[in-house]
Amino acid sequence: MITYDKLWETMKKKQISQYRMIRYYGVSAGQLGRLKKNMYVSTHTIEMLCDILECRVEDILEYRPGKPADKEKDSDDDRIFYSQTAGSPDTAPLSAGKEAMHSSISWNEPQNSH
Repeated sequence: MITYDKLWETMKKKQISQYRMIRYYGVSAGQLGRLKKNMYVSTHTIEMLCDILECRVEDILEYRPGKPADKEKDSDDDRIFYSQTAGSPDTAPLSAGKEAMHSSISWNEPQNSH
């Protein structure tokens, strides 16, 4: 499991508050909320935090062996990824375009009686 406990320590050490992260650096409150709950965030977010705090990845996150994070709490992005890799018809690969998505979805449209 990935934890972000070190992020809060680093922010405190660098004297950067959550308010400052949101107000001056453009970090969304939602992303900070996800980090507080040790939920999935993108590598882009991790890179942005490293740039803001002028630190290394190790100063933000830590891997702790054990059970993985609860998938119910993870992002929609993760559910889409896991659905795609499992071959679910709910979603189509983003690169496939609308045609692939529409071909994998059953539409309940009214039938013409002409």
